[in-house]
Amino acid sequence: MGAVIDPAQVQFSAIRAQGPGGQNVNKVSCAVHARFDIAASSLPDYVKARLLEMRDGRITRDGVLVLKAQASRSLEQNKDDALQRLQALVDQAALVETVRRPTRPTRGSQRRRLDGKTRSGQVKALRGKVTE
Repeated sequence: MGAVIDPAQVQFSAIRAQGPGGQNVNKVSCAVHARFDIAASSLPDYVKARLLEMRDGRITRDGVLVLKAQASRSLEQNKDDALQRLQALVDQAALVETVRRPTRPTRGSQRRRLDGKTRSGQVKALRGKVTE
């Protein structure tokens, strides 16, 4: 896509991770909160608008996207994970679906459809009781 996130525009803050981990989880801050201000970013305007229109609980009222990454025990790996997830969200917002233009059925397809209906109607008409 054309919309690439500059890592300098993302603010990272180290926090303590949740979940199991023994003593290590209580003393090491390796989870990451990544804060990305959508309005102040260098993304194209249409991508910013589509990001802000998303109904996502991670986007605050001020237009800041907050991602939490805590899958790894390494701070750097969690930062990379947060950046990849952020880039995936931006790619999803930048993807513009093509508008489907309705087409009319061809004359041949209409004829084949009606012939099939006639044929099945004739088969059903022949299913009646046999009278001699």
